[in-house]
Amino acid sequence: MNTSIPKGTRDFSPEEMAKRNYIFNTIKDVYALYGYQQIETPSMENLSTLMGKYGEEGDKLLFKVLNSGDFLSKVNKDELMECCSPHIAACICEKGLRYDLTVPFARYVVMHRNELQMPFKRYQIQPVWRADRPQKGRYREFYQCDADVVGSDSLLNEVELMQIIDTVFTRFGIRVQIKINNRKILTGIAEVIGAADKIVDITVAIDKLEKIGIDNVNDELRKAGLSDEAIQRIQPIILLSGTNDEKLNVISEVLASSETGLKGVEETRFILDTLKACSLKNEMQLDLTLARGLNYYTGAIFEVKALDTPMGSITGGGRYDNLTGIFGMPGLSGVGISFGADRIFDVLNTLDLYPKEAVNATQLLFINFGECEAAYCMPVASMCRNKGIRTEVYPDKAKMKKQMSYANARNIPFVAMAGENEMAEGKITLKNMVTGEQQLVDKEKTADIIMQQ
Repeated sequence: MNTSIPKGTRDFSPEEMAKRNYIFNTIKDVYALYGYQQIETPSMENLSTLMGKYGEEGDKLLFKVLNSGDFLSKVNKDELMECCSPHIAACICEKGLRYDLTVPFARYVVMHRNELQMPFKRYQIQPVWRADRPQKGRYREFYQCDADVVGSDSLLNEVELMQIIDTVFTRFGIRVQIKINNRKILTGIAEVIGAADKIVDITVAIDKLEKIGIDNVNDELRKAGLSDEAIQRIQPIILLSGTNDEKLNVISEVLASSETGLKGVEETRFILDTLKACSLKNEMQLDLTLARGLNYYTGAIFEVKALDTPMGSITGGGRYDNLTGIFGMPGLSGVGISFGADRIFDVLNTLDLYPKEAVNATQLLFINFGECEAAYCMPVASMCRNKGIRTEVYPDKAKMKKQMSYANARNIPFVAMAGENEMAEGKITLKNMVTGEQQLVDKEKTADIIMQQ
């Protein structure tokens, strides 16, 4: 019997699930704090909803689901002999697993547009699937934690999302740098160096600056067809340093002839100036080399990096102008962010930042000495649970050593014992498994004593 799981998928142990739930619950709590409402969409969507939304490469990475029943009934033998996989797949598969949460969200907005109050602030934390080649840090099944506001052009939405990012990572105890740029600034840069048609090539190249260095970036720009003069003109912009205000002042002068570029500067200045009064705990940095999926974003773009451990982007997002246009409802602007739960999991592990109470499930274990003793302990256990203490009663009359080993293996901090003497006095012997201290307590006070520790 094969007991393996598909490549690119994972089992999660109870401890890992406790950590993951801590991440999800923290993010959920902060989203709710800012008025975002949770939705969920089906794991499966009609392939007509998904196909053509992610480009040719994305279409290949969609997991397709076979039709129920005789799925070959719509395919004739000649077509099967020709082995035309895309055509056969279209005949035998009408559904697929969702590739991301954005396209299903766009479909949701179009389907429910008459019921939604605009602006609509939604968050969604669900798994997605991609038939990608599995490798370290890349899975075929993984979670996305998205929040979006649609139906509003206000830059206050961008400001609020930056506050959400800051609040989430402050609660996690992770020091981060929040990088910001604007698609319009990047378009303006391409215009003023005389290479407006090369905007994608330019931004793809400069987005790699941290990884490959300035010389290799310039080589890529040269290969993309930029003249040496254009490459020279872009150098001061790529290497721009100083405070956010200083960078904005310089880039305003550089982009003086670009209406689009100046609009991007104006938007970025508003976001950064408004955030100054919001007392963020983490640094906001204007990074003119930040690009992120430029074919998708149209305004502000964001990315978050952890400061105390090397890791790629752990959160990203930006403004887009046409979320629902792919479904025939054009003109709906929105802005959104997505937390990278798997990478945040790794950062919290590396920095050992999980609160003990988030990881240790059971707080109190009652030792089972026999039928009478268990019957005596059950009401005390119920009393503890009623006061919010996570409590277990060991189900079997086993050797004391075995029950204590169970408590140690589960990292249970308190063990309660009641034998003949305790029962006669209405008491419980409570042992602190961390310090080794034992005390005899009134059974009614068991919960209170644990809550005070």
